Amino acid sequence: MTTEDADDGQTSSHAGFAAFRHGPYMRYWLARALAVFAAQIQIVAVGWQVYDITRNPLDLGLIGLSQFLPALLLVLVTGAVADRFSRRGIMAVCLTAEGIFASGLLAFTIWGGGHIWMVFALLASFGVARAFFGPATQALLPNIVPPKLLSNAIALNSSAWQLATIVGPVAGGLLYGISPLAAYGSAVGLLLIAAVLTLTIPKPDQHSEAEPPGWETLVAGFRYIWREKVVFGAISLDLFAVLLGGATALLPVYARDILEVGPAGLGFLRAGPGIGAIAVAIWLATHSIRDHAGLWMFLFVAVFGGMTVVFGASTIVWLSVLALVLMGAADMVSVYIRETLIQLWTPDRLRGRVNAVNMVFIGASNELGEFRAGVVAAWLGAKVTVVAGGAGTMAVAAIWAKLFPALRKARHLDGRA
Repeated sequence: MTTEDADDGQTSSHAGFAAFRHGPYMRYWLARALAVFAAQIQIVAVGWQVYDITRNPLDLGLIGLSQFLPALLLVLVTGAVADRFSRRGIMAVCLTAEGIFASGLLAFTIWGGGHIWMVFALLASFGVARAFFGPATQALLPNIVPPKLLSNAIALNSSAWQLATIVGPVAGGLLYGISPLAAYGSAVGLLLIAAVLTLTIPKPDQHSEAEPPGWETLVAGFRYIWREKVVFGAISLDLFAVLLGGATALLPVYARDILEVGPAGLGFLRAGPGIGAIAVAIWLATHSIRDHAGLWMFLFVAVFGGMTVVFGASTIVWLSVLALVLMGAADMVSVYIRETLIQLWTPDRLRGRVNAVNMVFIGASNELGEFRAGVVAAWLGAKVTVVAGGAGTMAVAAIWAKLFPALRKARHLDGRA
């Protein structure tokens, strides 16, 4: 672990934006923020462009699927690579590759014509780079900040991600309105700047054992997750809570048919969870949870489910927006605690593999959650689907608190027992 900014007895996980005092973390944070911002710009541009060419809504679903499948198919490889090789180097290589693939989308816009398969091929390649980027980036974080500042660093990471997901799509739409070349060109530039920033991070200590290549090495992350109940409980809680409680896929139905607020109102509804999440992320960066972290996590998962029920049943616009803001706020607390516990409870030699599994579970819960919501809504209606899903999330919080007592009893987020 890096010690160039070692604790001097005055810095603590509760001291404001303490993680930013570590030069390596500041560069890491900027590189990651720029990469997420570039991805948000690109995904908006690709969505507009693909639908403009094909007019087929199915192709919009294929955009997300083409980027998620590589992470699923390569889960045994990406984590093992992050544990065997330099995580900083992997991060830089992946960002450079993403910049190259974004350049390919730029070239397609200029010369590609109507060969839409080229876009999906580039997005799948982008997905491969993201599949290696995610575990390496997540596992690198504990190598560049002390354990007592890890929760502060995760809160700052979350605030950057939330800000990028709110501002990025707006910027992408504005840039695409100017020109598709402006949108893709901006994404290329941001990704390459992020790659250069990554290379300026001082090489951190990384515990890497010379494990022989083979099946046991590849599945070590799965074995560890199954054996370590705190980690298994945290990852599976996220999977089922989001699988049942996700309501965002049905927001267009609420905007058009239930709340009758139109496209502009849909924008406010979509922004609601992000606004709540980023507000809480900034608060958590300055007010770390000091004790009973496990209990707080289960409580806020239940609050997330409860606010989902309120949103699902509401026909009042201001109440619906407020419920979405509180949903995002509650989700941010639970994600912050869960991600910190996973990092602290996982040995450095396994962090890449464990984070690879965690990211696939997160992606699967989001993708499958949207699919579940759509199928059930087509059968029972949107309101019943959302209300039942929120109630299911509250039930999951109660059941998981009973099934995983070690997770419920987890107390601190600064490396202490």
